Amino acid sequence: MIEPELARVAKQFPVITIIGPRQSGKTTLAQTHFSDYDYVNLEDLEARGYATEDPKGFLNDHPAPVILDEIQRVPELLSYIQVIADRDKKMGQYILTGSHQPQLRAEVTQSLAGRTGLLQLLPLSIAELNAAGIALSRNEYLHRGFLPKLYDTDGDPILEYRNYYGTYIEKDIRQLIHLQHQREFEVFIRLLAGRIGQLLNLSSLADDVGVSASTLAEWLNVLEASFIVFRLPCYFENFGKRLIKTPKLYFTEVGLASWLLGIKTPEQAGHDPLLGGLFENMVVVEALKARYNSGYDADLYFFRDQRGFEIDLLLADNRKLYPFEIKAGQTYSSDYAANLKIFGERSDRVQPGTVVYSGDMKRSGPLAVINFQEIAQTIAKVQTNASEAK
Repeated sequence: MIEPELARVAKQFPVITIIGPRQSGKTTLAQTHFSDYDYVNLEDLEARGYATEDPKGFLNDHPAPVILDEIQRVPELLSYIQVIADRDKKMGQYILTGSHQPQLRAEVTQSLAGRTGLLQLLPLSIAELNAAGIALSRNEYLHRGFLPKLYDTDGDPILEYRNYYGTYIEKDIRQLIHLQHQREFEVFIRLLAGRIGQLLNLSSLADDVGVSASTLAEWLNVLEASFIVFRLPCYFENFGKRLIKTPKLYFTEVGLASWLLGIKTPEQAGHDPLLGGLFENMVVVEALKARYNSGYDADLYFFRDQRGFEIDLLLADNRKLYPFEIKAGQTYSSDYAANLKIFGERSDRVQPGTVVYSGDMKRSGPLAVINFQEIAQTIAKVQTNASEAK
């Protein structure tokens, strides 16, 4: 849960910037935690026009403490906020939210360096749902995903993701680039969903889509900028040169990936040929949520050499490597831990590994075995151990 980190940051910085994908709960988080603050949504045309034409007048009419939603719409405000923050020297006065990562990061870095605490909010985590008394099956999570709205209203995932794609993804893409190939873009994003957890190969995708690899690279950058997908880098430090350096690709919302693949029910998710990739996607993103919600950088990787030997997920912390193998199966097999044992012999930096799977058997010790719903707790233990070792 990100609330403790938000409270900590609000005591340390005059400005708090919350970034993340559309509909991840940024506005709800800000308004719940800062319920007595003024609130302005800069998606509103009138508010945005006023803020753009007269930033100083706008901020005078909406003095701190205030929440400014979708701040990337009016980046001109940031330099004026800087002046006010330096003058007043009060902590937690401006709460900014935004949905376009590089654009907002660049503006914040330039205008609010040293004055803002940056939080990254992804959709609901399994740990948050469990804390609210919600515990679904593997297949239900893969089908429904983690958008807060689907749990607030018990909505239909098919309708929600269809609307999410049309309202937010296509809209944001059009705003960030001049999209001339609408049909090809939809083919591209659906092909990406079919290749989650695989090494990213834009040349191959370009052949399948029918546009240049450079165009796909631009589209991919925009999708990543909007928090729709992210690239998991391969870890290669101190392991020699015979390693793969190509990233893997995942969706920040596994429910969206399932919808793009045409999965219409939990049962279908459980029998889909891409079950393994979808499950891996979900677990990797749960690890990412655990890191971000605790205020850490991602520091997540995978490992793969040119012979095809692979570790699904690595957490690098305090010069130590914590490996995870991710298996969608519900029946544990000793084969699940085979690569973890081999990897542990490659470097004294490698710590005991963990198998994450769908079954109920648990095991602690040198090689741990956990159910996927416990990934956040496991990441938290790793963080605690790494901090104590510093």
